[in-house]
Amino acid sequence: MNSTELLRKIRRIEIATSRLASELLAGQYHSAFKGRGIEFEEVRLYQPGDDVRAIDWNVTARAGAPYIKMFREERELTVMLIVDLSASQGFGTNEQTKRELVTELCATLAFSAIRNNDKVGLLAFTDRIEKFVPPRKGTQHVLRVIRELLAHKPMGDGTDIAGALEYFRHVQRRRCTAFLVSDFQNEGWEQAIRVVRRKHDLVAIDVADARESELPNVGLLELRDAESGELVVLDSGSASVREAWAAQHRADTDRRLGWMRRHRIDRLQLMTGEPFTHALSTFFRQREARMEH
Repeated sequence: MNSTELLRKIRRIEIATSRLASELLAGQYHSAFKGRGIEFEEVRLYQPGDDVRAIDWNVTARAGAPYIKMFREERELTVMLIVDLSASQGFGTNEQTKRELVTELCATLAFSAIRNNDKVGLLAFTDRIEKFVPPRKGTQHVLRVIRELLAHKPMGDGTDIAGALEYFRHVQRRRCTAFLVSDFQNEGWEQAIRVVRRKHDLVAIDVADARESELPNVGLLELRDAESGELVVLDSGSASVREAWAAQHRADTDRRLGWMRRHRIDRLQLMTGEPFTHALSTFFRQREARMEH
């Protein structure tokens, strides 16, 4: 991609996603996330009508009377985009690759954040850390994030989600909202997510392509794993082979999403070739409703 084409793509994404963030999502983003940007301030005696969920049981046990934690809302949040740029992100069969979907999604999240006076940072990874852009404010900073997502040529092909989250924990000491955007074609990330989730507000965004779960009926197929390079030959003309392929994909997806549901990890699924506006807006509304309750 030459510089002229890159600038044209950045401009197209800026126009589309900044309008989307301003007109549709900025208010929902604020409601869904700003209420979570709070810092502990002090404890005080419980008073009738206080939220019992705010009781500090350690202080209560020591004092012999109920005390609650008091918080103050931060004026700004830090939003970190933790983005998988592994080779499998280049796959796409609906006129859009997963990486293109990820770039538009992250641009929308970033513009929503800066319209709420929040900082935005980027941590791009494969099987190694590819790029770290410290959180800052402003449109020019968001355009830099978009440029990195569009133009960065990864050194690695594989995926190491656990390694990326470990790096994130060391560079981001203060609590923030983190969007982990990946197709999760990797094992062994569960414990890392649980550790990050204890301190940070983590949202997992799972991106996929319909063809990953469905084999076309075209006879013998030679498939190469984009990340490992492994070659597999399948007879897609066999109904049993196509059914087994789809069943395995469903099982993997159900296991991943089931684990996130059990551990109360906020999650969102997106597909290439489908507008993500409705899914993102619905996610924001559902999250706001959970916070209110």
